[in-house]
Amino acid sequence: MADTTIPAASSRLERVDTAASKRRTMGHVQLRDHETNEIILIPTPSNDPNDPLNWSQGYKHYIAAVICIAMMMCNFLAAGPSIAIVKTTMDFFPGAHPGKNPAFFGAAVAQVSYFFTTAALMQGVGNFFWVPIANKYGRRPTYIFSYLLYTIAAIWLCFEHSFSGFLAARIIMGFGAGAAETIAPITIADVFFLHERGTVMALYTSFLAVGASLGVIISGLITIQHHWRVIYYVATPLIGFVLLLAVFTFPETAYIRETQGEKLAATPRLASTDQENAAKTDVERGNAEKSDTATTSDTERPSTPVPAKKTYLQSLAIFSKSLTDESFLKLVIRPIGLICLPPVLWAALVQAVTIGFLVAISSNIDLAFHDTYGFESWQVGLCFVAAIVGSFFGIPAGGHLADIVADFFTKRNGGVRDPEMRLPTMLPSLITMPLSLILYGVGIEHKLHWICPTIGLALLNFSIVQSTNVCLVYVIDAYRPVAGEITLAVMGFKSLFGFLLSFYTNTWVAQSGYQNAFGAMAGISALVIALQIPLFFWGKKIRYVTWKWKVISYIHWSDDREVGE
Repeated sequence: MADTTIPAASSRLERVDTAASKRRTMGHVQLRDHETNEIILIPTPSNDPNDPLNWSQGYKHYIAAVICIAMMMCNFLAAGPSIAIVKTTMDFFPGAHPGKNPAFFGAAVAQVSYFFTTAALMQGVGNFFWVPIANKYGRRPTYIFSYLLYTIAAIWLCFEHSFSGFLAARIIMGFGAGAAETIAPITIADVFFLHERGTVMALYTSFLAVGASLGVIISGLITIQHHWRVIYYVATPLIGFVLLLAVFTFPETAYIRETQGEKLAATPRLASTDQENAAKTDVERGNAEKSDTATTSDTERPSTPVPAKKTYLQSLAIFSKSLTDESFLKLVIRPIGLICLPPVLWAALVQAVTIGFLVAISSNIDLAFHDTYGFESWQVGLCFVAAIVGSFFGIPAGGHLADIVADFFTKRNGGVRDPEMRLPTMLPSLITMPLSLILYGVGIEHKLHWICPTIGLALLNFSIVQSTNVCLVYVIDAYRPVAGEITLAVMGFKSLFGFLLSFYTNTWVAQSGYQNAFGAMAGISALVIALQIPLFFWGKKIRYVTWKWKVISYIHWSDDREVGE
């Protein structure tokens, strides 16, 4: 944790500028002016109207909305149809019936579960291809081609009736669907300033969780009166609609800007949102001079020609110039090295034990609620309304609250922001996460009222949105130039963990019982989330020490990956 004393401004600027030999700030930035307490825009916006940081707030919010819709649809078809796994099994294996031939039915269900486990695995593994593409050639082509593949696979699934063909289509679907999940945090970091990202990232995390829950709810309702394949008939046009949004309304958000060290002295300061909007309006008009109500700085920016604003047709170009000179191989390998860094490994573990344990519940809940409460699939699906409610409560708890807490510590630290300042926000999840698993396990084991495990489901999704958002923003702030690789390392680890849990949850529950199995999960989750406490105090030192490890030296990023923070 950063020292809470308030040093002189000059020494502070020197410390930021010399954080590393190649202007590596590692998230240690001057976010507020020491004397005026005004917010400093990080990264520093250019005078280019095509710079995403200079886009209007309304347009930025539209970009965020498209990202959230894309996130929701990523998991809608990947997880939703799992609620109809019994009917799907009986369709692909006509002789399989839970009452007439339970042995054959159990073996058949295990094979049908591959439709969902392999898709979930490919959502993570596929990003080892998509994220390097996004880092080298841009976000726009990655969104378009991944969602195009997702749409094609969804159409294929509507007409495929063989088991092997359906499994192949689900695998390809997972490969295409996972890209948006991982490159969305990079896009958010491209478009929003450092002090704005917490809330937007919370929305991203929430819609990621809501997508799975909404998919389960709608899929369950469809199966009341319709064949389970109607789930795919409904989802495919929605996925195609997102593809059209990406093609015709989503521009490239990657922007090559000067580094923090080169522009720190001329960083603009903000006192209010109105000043920020006024400054952006001037940039968009191509006015190189600052207005009286615009942002001010101690040193005026040098006069430079204002580039022409791209036309709508120009913004639709799929490819632009290469964003980095780093080799594609290095972009692929870097996430594997990043997972060795303690903060990144911890963030990956948080994602694994929160989302992974939701996977454990999702793979078991239909059977658990049917045996315990006699629920039909659609009734089980409606229980996920609680998950959506919990997710929406997690948005302010993991977003705006995290910004407030981080800003509080920033002010105490003389305006200097360190990524660890967000971590105290995770304290509620230290309680709600293990409590949610205990409520679910004890409720099912002792056949308590169905609302008990359902409340557990709500608290679980609250914890997922709150804790995963805080820890993901934490590591992205700490290693911003490689935000894509950071997200890939975290999400890839999570996908592998969830894939393994989906295979062993039912066996674990059968051997230990619901109370003991989910009680053990509660203890594991509490231990992992509690690691936020030592990271809050010593995380900064850990980051700087581990960055100098020889094994990490190969994954250090090049200067052309610097983004000014």
